[in-house]
Amino acid sequence: MTALLADTTFVEATWILVVKSILIFIVILSVVPVVLLVERKLLGRMQQRYGPNRVGPYGSIQPLADVGKLLSKQSFRPKAAIPFLYEIAPALTIFSAVITLAILPFGDVQGGWGLYGIDVPIGILYFFAFSSIAFYGLLLGGWASGSKYSFLGAMRSAAQLISYEIAMGLSLLGVVMMAGSLSLVDIVKAQGEIWYVVPQIVAFLIFMVAGFAETNRVPFDLPEADAELVAGYQTEYGGMRFGSYMFAEYMEVLIVSGIAATMFLGGWMGPGPSWLDPIWMLAKMLLLTGFFIWIRATLPRFRYDQLMSFGWKILIPIATLNVLVTAVLVVAT
Repeated sequence: MTALLADTTFVEATWILVVKSILIFIVILSVVPVVLLVERKLLGRMQQRYGPNRVGPYGSIQPLADVGKLLSKQSFRPKAAIPFLYEIAPALTIFSAVITLAILPFGDVQGGWGLYGIDVPIGILYFFAFSSIAFYGLLLGGWASGSKYSFLGAMRSAAQLISYEIAMGLSLLGVVMMAGSLSLVDIVKAQGEIWYVVPQIVAFLIFMVAGFAETNRVPFDLPEADAELVAGYQTEYGGMRFGSYMFAEYMEVLIVSGIAATMFLGGWMGPGPSWLDPIWMLAKMLLLTGFFIWIRATLPRFRYDQLMSFGWKILIPIATLNVLVTAVLVVAT
């Protein structure tokens, strides 16, 4: 087991870690409204209509207007809701997304600074441990709302997230075996000769499909299926509490894109000087985020039985077979 642990001998001062954490959060906080605006613009073009074009030049201030609208809405809670749990549920999803950002590496150590929040020797396990907290935010929000629609949406969330998290974990296992480490920084360094998307193309596709399900994106947006469950687990949420769920969802899209770029697309690696490393990493993340948007404009929503059958009968067996083949090849070579 020790072979899989990274040698994290590079230690930084506490104040440096705090500054880096704040900078990473500010960058992602700034990128999320841009992604939201770009998504609405691209969806409009893909569907032969205009996106936001009224608020600001070419609709560029629309995300700010949306935030202002959500902040100005009256705070409301159903009588049947459980007050504390109802209010803490959206905060759990935000916490899960923010704390997972810490392990995304935007570069190696440069000038005495590591271009990442933290480099833990169990980076992949860290990712799954803290990203799973979002599951409790969805489940708790639906149950504490005191609504049958919200409760049904919460149950859908529980079944879907657990099912596809298994496939996601199995898809990353092959990469971990090839790199010989659980540290995301070490995994990027191990891709110096070839990006893992080439030998692990099956795992990459499985990870991306599972990523759509984990982030509740089309065609796997069953937890919030508006046509069937009004809005699923967030039916009784309004104002900025509703906005917190949406904000966390877009942050999770960026995180899944970041993990995919790190594990399969060489992370910060790209042509040019080392100061371009963060730009390459961010560009790969945004490219994969664009893929999320493209799929949303292209595919219809699955039925729930199709969703579960696809996860258990197709993705998990293929992911397991990929792990077995990778293990044989790693041992043989």
